[in-house]
Amino acid sequence: MGMLDSFLYLLGPWPLFLCVIGTALGIIVGAIPGLSGAMLIALTLPLTFKMVPHDAMALLVSMYTGSITGGLVSAILLRIPGTPSNVITVFDGYAMAQKGQAGRALGLGIAASFFGAIFAWVALALLTRPLADVAVRFTPFDYFALVLTALVLISSVSGSSMVKGLLAGMIGVLFAFPGLDSNTGSDRFTLGFWQLTSGFDLLPVLVGVFGVGTVMAELVKSASHVQAIQYSPDGLWMKLSEWKSQFWNLVRSSAIGTWIGILPGIGASVGSLVAYTVAKNVSRTPEEFGTGSPSGIVASEAANNATVGGALIPLLAIGIPGSVIDVFLMGAMMIHGIQPGPMLFEQHAGIVYVVIAACLLSSLLMFAQMLLLIPFLRRVLDVPRHIVLPLILVFCVVGVFASSNRMFDVWIMLGFGVLGFLMERGGLPLGPFVIGFILAPIAESRLRQGLMMTDGSYMPLFTQPLTLTLLIVSVVLLVWPFIRNHRRARI
Repeated sequence: MGMLDSFLYLLGPWPLFLCVIGTALGIIVGAIPGLSGAMLIALTLPLTFKMVPHDAMALLVSMYTGSITGGLVSAILLRIPGTPSNVITVFDGYAMAQKGQAGRALGLGIAASFFGAIFAWVALALLTRPLADVAVRFTPFDYFALVLTALVLISSVSGSSMVKGLLAGMIGVLFAFPGLDSNTGSDRFTLGFWQLTSGFDLLPVLVGVFGVGTVMAELVKSASHVQAIQYSPDGLWMKLSEWKSQFWNLVRSSAIGTWIGILPGIGASVGSLVAYTVAKNVSRTPEEFGTGSPSGIVASEAANNATVGGALIPLLAIGIPGSVIDVFLMGAMMIHGIQPGPMLFEQHAGIVYVVIAACLLSSLLMFAQMLLLIPFLRRVLDVPRHIVLPLILVFCVVGVFASSNRMFDVWIMLGFGVLGFLMERGGLPLGPFVIGFILAPIAESRLRQGLMMTDGSYMPLFTQPLTLTLLIVSVVLLVWPFIRNHRRARI
């Protein structure tokens, strides 16, 4: 199945329905503060078990695209970002809405989101196959070093503290240890539970951390009453003059978002922040940023939507998730017996082209649905938490139990829900935890595979050029923040 065949497949009645409903659900969930695309996809994973892999991936990718964009509605109208990636949009979006230009602020955000998504899709379509061809030549030691670099890179941009990011990542690695040792076949850290012979299943961990953990976090929050802005559709369609004046901002921000999306595990929030900072630094009127600047909204939304397509590139080409949501997409593929990575084009080329085609189709649907749904999304934001949260918890329990028909996984889910809640309360980011959990087995298997090929010698780690380069990059990324902080402390 080639690219054209994939587009034609997605235009069939059932796949098209899945893309439409997936994008709409993503937009709605993204617009509700406290909920996220990661939670939505985690709850949807059990429903995809019996689906054809192509349909499952089309649905999940559509949810991914919609959730990133949906958050701009509450960011602009309520001053509450629907998702972390929309935090920067609050600065200028809400300020513009306070001036009576809510429609224009939403229009700028939607147009920039669409442009960023299309820009990243072009990169996804052009770069994935060449990168996979290069990755096929990677040795097991190269892969080990690449995963190590990804883990350090994730931690280095995880909030305000790299130490907390590293700690969260290491906790994720520790929970990846239980199960059968692949070399000896003996039990490892199973604590006498035969259910842990295959380790912690991915679904209970993801649903627990992002579903149950989020519900617990929302329950302990004090109710916040933010006065919503009165919505007016004036200015919802971006004018041609605005497209011209914002063109280079759109291109620059989309390029930044795409590149940051390609870097493993960094995510849309960082892409949005970097693009916003660059736009402010090169602007002739930087003092307007934060007071309702159109350039600020455009930079933030173009970048965070561009990270979606960018993050799919390393997932499909190398088998390393570019963001937390890509971990779920990776898990969905693995559930269907498909291993993302360099051989994906050779073994399951059809699924690659369906993901790429779904990324474009969902971006088109996102643009149309955002313009149609905005008058109704404002009402969705008023749904009381005491109605939404119990429903989410029920879906979590039912979904996890249905996936394996055993209560043990439900208890595991609840346990990881408590862990996720405590980590967030302690300031530990969940992204490094989840990606550490998913990448640790890959790093271990590649390292062991390399050691078996070299009779236990570690020398290729220091003699193979790419491996050594990646290890040096890992050390620099690990040490540099501490050196920088030490130098600042001395000044």
